[in-house]
Amino acid sequence: MDITRDTPFVPEDDQYHALGGDPLNLETNWWSINIPERRIGIWVHSAYYPNTGKLRWRIFAWDDRGADPARLAYYRIEDGVDMPGAPDLRDIVFPAGGYHLKMTRPLMDYRVEFADPAAGFALEFDFVAAHPPHRFTPGEPPAMFNPHLDQLGRYTGTLTLRGERIPIDCWSVRDRTWGPREGAHASSQKYVGKPAKILHPGGPRWREIERERGRGRIQYIFGHTDDQTGFLSFVRPQDGDVQGRSPLNMGWLLKDGRFTRLDKTKSWMKNWRSPDTGWSAHMDVMLADEEGRTMEAEGFTVSHMCEHGNGSNALMRWEYDGKTGWGEDQDGWKTDHFARMLSALRATG
Repeated sequence: MDITRDTPFVPEDDQYHALGGDPLNLETNWWSINIPERRIGIWVHSAYYPNTGKLRWRIFAWDDRGADPARLAYYRIEDGVDMPGAPDLRDIVFPAGGYHLKMTRPLMDYRVEFADPAAGFALEFDFVAAHPPHRFTPGEPPAMFNPHLDQLGRYTGTLTLRGERIPIDCWSVRDRTWGPREGAHASSQKYVGKPAKILHPGGPRWREIERERGRGRIQYIFGHTDDQTGFLSFVRPQDGDVQGRSPLNMGWLLKDGRFTRLDKTKSWMKNWRSPDTGWSAHMDVMLADEEGRTMEAEGFTVSHMCEHGNGSNALMRWEYDGKTGWGEDQDGWKTDHFARMLSALRATG
């Protein structure tokens, strides 16, 4: 069967999938939580490599008091863990002290529990989906060859941080991806040893560096108020114009309770970066769907998590249609590319 953007996911997709023989093939599950009044963002994530039987899982919570792993509210990663045979993603406790994930309604509702008593940290939450999962268009970046789903839902539960119990009640997303994602698949060879190609030269030098093609840049933004209003999309800085407007590809506009696909020719994001950190600080987003509906969004970062010493995952406060929403900016870079951009952003002459 040919898979198109309209092909629905099926209950069997809650399980792990049979993947090809490449040892770098992997399958992920990811959960994103926000607690706006505390400026807290939370990730729960795992990546399973079925052809090697290895697992990486990580959980982190960040606020506005520190962005690197040593200064986060909480950070734990277990990598290279042996996964027991025949794992069932519908009801699993990840090894080496990992979280418990249980599907409670196929493709729609889930429960996650985790505790690290030594750190005074724990998470327990339920995710109740607002819609069946959305499939991204096969053959389009960044999910070129991988099935990928995104899904909005309501998270309710409790975060325990340094022994303090903090309620969770937010609208945010989860996602899943399976297939090739690392190694040669993730390393563009088009410009090795050659000058960088820039589709639209000109404008501020730091923006020009950001637009270099073949550098592995990826940016993913979303924000929601509830199940009636919000948006989600991947950003394509590589295709941006001299004015700094980067087109959006894939994702949705949620307006008046109805999800519609974005018109990639009319949707864009313009970002302003902090010269101190190089991270996103403020952005304008124009969203237009395939039916001609539009929404303008303005976003501000309120806290950051920088796991790898370059770009950041930011908790975002959004304003659109007279409402306030919350979400993220995931700003992915390779370190050498980020360092060049930041140097240009800081230049004094």
